[in-house]
Amino acid sequence: MPSNQKLVEISYKGFVREEPLRFDVLVSDCVLVEIKAVERVLPVHKAQLLSYMKLLDIPLGLLINFHEVKLTDGVSRLILPGANL
Repeated sequence: MPSNQKLVEISYKGFVREEPLRFDVLVSDCVLVEIKAVERVLPVHKAQLLSYMKLLDIPLGLLINFHEVKLTDGVSRLILPGANL
């Protein structure tokens, strides 16, 4: 399995299944980085990152949008609710 995939267990109404979750970058099992190149970051992009963070139990996420003139304007930091940082 590639390093940017992990098997996650998904359960719904008693049905359990393991599926590979594909993400951009995972740093030291504590920061999940999602990379975009979009004109505007939409709520769905942040929701996607938060979902991945919940499934992988990763407390901190960075959403980086490379479609910005100044890169720091394209960085959003997300913290998993309930995480002890």
